[in-house]
This record gives sequence, structure tokens and C-alpha cells, in this order.
Amino acid sequence: MSQSVSYGLLMLVAGIGIPVMATLNARLGIAYGNVAMAASILFCVALVCSVATLFVMGLPESKAPSLPFYYYLGGVLVAFYVLTITYVAPTFGVANAVFFVLLGQIIASVLIDHFGMFGMAQNSLSFQRVLGVIFMVVGIILARKTI
Repeated sequence: MSQSVSYGLLMLVAGIGIPVMATLNARLGIAYGNVAMAASILFCVALVCSVATLFVMGLPESKAPSLPFYYYLGGVLVAFYVLTITYVAPTFGVANAVFFVLLGQIIASVLIDHFGMFGMAQNSLSFQRVLGVIFMVVGIILARKTI
């Protein structure tokens, strides 16, 4: 199996996990009556899983890289996502919430690729890519529209 296929399948499974995680965490938030409590439980479980993975993969050599401060803002963004999806999904619906998250991901990923932001490889927008993004956005709109 090629690396591209393996990566694609891995990300497909990760993508399947997002609405499942949103649903489970929304139920935790309802059960505890507190969105922050549900998010805290999720992050504690995630921390245990991440540390276990770190030990399985092996600890990196001890060196403190000099990185721009904004490289660490991913933690703020994931906290924002978990808190908002936990709050919004029970009343707005998991599908609606995830569809808008997906729309945001498409917009942000195209901009990051086009401008090569945050040190990522630059991949300019072509007519074909723009058309693909338009089809994806139309698909999201159609998928969330109730008949």
C-alpha cells in the first residue's frame, strides 16, 4: 500500500472520529451539566493517551527548540474547538456543527496551502483546486439542508 493511501486512510479514520468525539463529549457535557468539565475530562484522557504514545515511540533527545510562540497556539485552538462543539452540538445538532467545522477547515487549509503559511509547503490555487473547493462547499450545503 502506498504512503499516500495509508495517510489517506489514517486521516479518514481520524475524520470519522471527530463527529463521534463531538457526540460523546456533548453527552458528557449534558451529564455533568458543565461544558468545561466535559472538555477537561476529554483532555485528561487525551493527555494519558499522548504520554503513553510518547513512551511507546520513544522519548526525543533532550533539546529545547527555539520556536515562534504561535506554534503553541494549537492547544488554544483545540480547546476552543472542544469547548464549542460540546456546547453547540446538543442543540444545533452534531451534523450541523461538524459541517460548519468542515467548511472552516476547507477555507483555512486552502489559505494555508496557497500562502505557505506557518512554514508549510506553498501550493497555489489553480482553477481545478478552486472548482474542487466549490464542489466541496456545495456538497456541505446540500448535506446539511433539510428537505
